[in-house]
Amino acid sequence: MKTTETTAPVPAESGMPITKTGVPAKAPAKEKKEGTVLNVFSHGVLVIWAFMVAMPLLWAVMTSFKDDASIFSSPWSLPDELHFSNWSRAWTQANMSDYFLNTILVVGGSLIGTLVLGSMAAYVLARFDFPGNRFIYFLFIGGMSFPIMLALVPLFYVVNNMGLLNTIHGLILVYIAYSLPFTVFFLTAFFRTLPTSVAEAAFVDGASHSRTFFQIMLPMAKPGLISVGIFNFLGQWNQYMLPTVLNTDPDKRVLTQGLVQLAVSQGYKGDWSGLFAGLVMAMLPVLAAYIIFQRQVVAGLTAGALK
Repeated sequence: MKTTETTAPVPAESGMPITKTGVPAKAPAKEKKEGTVLNVFSHGVLVIWAFMVAMPLLWAVMTSFKDDASIFSSPWSLPDELHFSNWSRAWTQANMSDYFLNTILVVGGSLIGTLVLGSMAAYVLARFDFPGNRFIYFLFIGGMSFPIMLALVPLFYVVNNMGLLNTIHGLILVYIAYSLPFTVFFLTAFFRTLPTSVAEAAFVDGASHSRTFFQIMLPMAKPGLISVGIFNFLGQWNQYMLPTVLNTDPDKRVLTQGLVQLAVSQGYKGDWSGLFAGLVMAMLPVLAAYIIFQRQVVAGLTAGALK
């Protein structure tokens, strides 16, 4: 009795088709070529986008160290020497120091208040079921879609009747109210991704709700807090419409108002180098904040995807 010897099938690599004889077929060269073309195209788009974003920033920094004659005669060349007097002139004569101080007070106070109140509201909405939970949550969602332009006139009268017009603390309260909807929306989704076993263990050990929140859950939500804090910092630092309507006192102007005033005054004086120096001054804190916390921002945005 004769037996036929058959060759053992060769295990195919993942994703490769197998022929009838058990031998893995070669991957089509067409798919490999298409993937290479797609990678080249995507990398090319990213390079072009990075160039479009970085070049204006680098050009503004370079121009801030030139004198006015060099700005118009050779706008794309490097400065022949670094004119640090442009920065000192913008800092002192254009009152950029006062604008910086007012902005730091307003943005610092509103950022702390937004994160504290927003995290507390988001934690309750994410972890506790009570009548009206979804209704309150959707109220915050609706606040994100409400145009701020429609609220400027009634907001002006409300702030004026409360005696908070042209005050730093009044602007802080308005910034907090403006930033709360997005903060609650972002942190509610983040708190839902955190494990409940840690909080349950704390309750078993006798911890109160406030202690569990501040000592356990809030440190666990640090990536989300940093992410939403960066977004709020960018929005509040660059806010122009609200301070223009609610803060008309020249001594309490924030940085965006000061830059507009600087652009008008320096434009008439022809001091373009001082104007670019002031622009770079206002831009540097935002760039520094994002560069320092960029890893935490990415971690906070992707935390919920790996649940």
